[in-house]
Amino acid sequence: MTTSQETKAAAQLPDETKGWGGRLWATLIVLCSAMFLDALDNAMVGIAVPPIQAELGMTTSAVQWVVSAYVLGFGGFLLLGGRMADLVGRRKLLLIAVSVFAIASLVGGIADNGVTVIVARFVMGVSAAFSAPAGLAIIMTTFPEGAVRNRAVAIYTACGATGFSLGLVAGGLLTEIGWRWTFLLPVPIALAVLVGVSILVGKDTHSDAKRSYDIPGAFSITAAMLLLVFTIVEAPAAGWTSGRTLGGFAGFVVLVIAFVLIERKTAQPLIRLDFLRNPALVGAALVAAAILGTYMSFQFIGSLYLQASRGWSPLEMALGFLPCGILIALIAPRAGGLIGKFGPKWMMFAGFLAYTLAYLSFLRIDADSNYYTTILPTMLLIGVAFPLSFTGAYVQATSGVADAEQGLAAGVLQTGYQVGAALLLAIVTATMAFGQDGGAANTLESYHNGMYVVTGFSVLTLVATLVVALRSRQKATV
Repeated sequence: MTTSQETKAAAQLPDETKGWGGRLWATLIVLCSAMFLDALDNAMVGIAVPPIQAELGMTTSAVQWVVSAYVLGFGGFLLLGGRMADLVGRRKLLLIAVSVFAIASLVGGIADNGVTVIVARFVMGVSAAFSAPAGLAIIMTTFPEGAVRNRAVAIYTACGATGFSLGLVAGGLLTEIGWRWTFLLPVPIALAVLVGVSILVGKDTHSDAKRSYDIPGAFSITAAMLLLVFTIVEAPAAGWTSGRTLGGFAGFVVLVIAFVLIERKTAQPLIRLDFLRNPALVGAALVAAAILGTYMSFQFIGSLYLQASRGWSPLEMALGFLPCGILIALIAPRAGGLIGKFGPKWMMFAGFLAYTLAYLSFLRIDADSNYYTTILPTMLLIGVAFPLSFTGAYVQATSGVADAEQGLAAGVLQTGYQVGAALLLAIVTATMAFGQDGGAANTLESYHNGMYVVTGFSVLTLVATLVVALRSRQKATV
């Protein structure tokens, strides 16, 4: 929690990045490159789905797993990945995860059937689930809490956004050449990250006391997250009230209960239950779910609208989204200073104010909407919203957390992002399909129906973040 006194003190701090040496900058750049790699790959492969389907003869239901398998692996293993980073060692885990990512990406690029591509994407998602919390935890323990860490997190956010933006453009260009290049390009980038981490990141130091593994707890929570994400992804096709969907949710609840019982009796638990009673961390994870859930749903609708209804090429669509990424890259490095002045809670509120205005703007689309007057304002507003909300969530989630548990905190936050994206996208897809003869038809009505859900969730989060920010201000003045 950031009090008014803490906020004032942080605002008075000098730009401590001026004292960063070349090695520290290089370390931050390498760690940010791992985030850049994940974002780049996700954006590129998303654009390459249609040609993958055409070349490998995959059905529509099968090819959607090229995207969903990554989400399943990422969301399912994040909590385990975060804790393993603290137990095994962040540097070691990051090196292993990036290596596996590179191998899986290479396999996907040379695959001759859809099953191999889907399996490769799942393994890439699992790898990202271990590399993301490990990389973020290294940043959190390398840079001291306060203005310095806020600036580092802001740069980290900017790199992720830049990777996603460049991924859209690169995906459009590479897809014109051949979809396999969207899998092959990340391989040399991953190798560069491996070399950089090996040289710049110091070796892990762990006491013997930390080398105790809660295998039953790890199994139960990982199985629970895998089942939850799988059930959410499959719900639109299976039906939200079908036996399979309801059984999946019931199984998730049973596994969570089993996990809680295991953690209460284990001497060295995977996750201390009181760790999840941290309102700042849980609140940041819920905001993270709303951030990626609303944005990924918007991107899904926007891609359909521009490509299926307006006839834009993948490259044209990528260029249409590009202003958003450029603005994020420009604003994000300065977000650390804004947190020092206003605190993470007001940053998240400001972010969702911009998100809500962006989604309201996109609701104006019609059969021949002008890009500059209807779509570009949405992209610019999201470009403002991302760096404010992302940086605010990262800082709030990890503030006050002991260094030994920074990986776990990062895992909880990242789980919020991935599960939120899977859940809301499934809800939006089902809403779009309602009344459209069983499929999410490419009609203005379906786009508007989906955007009503996106905007509604954004408004709810806007109100919630405002209430929390106001309460925090009242407590600080008492």
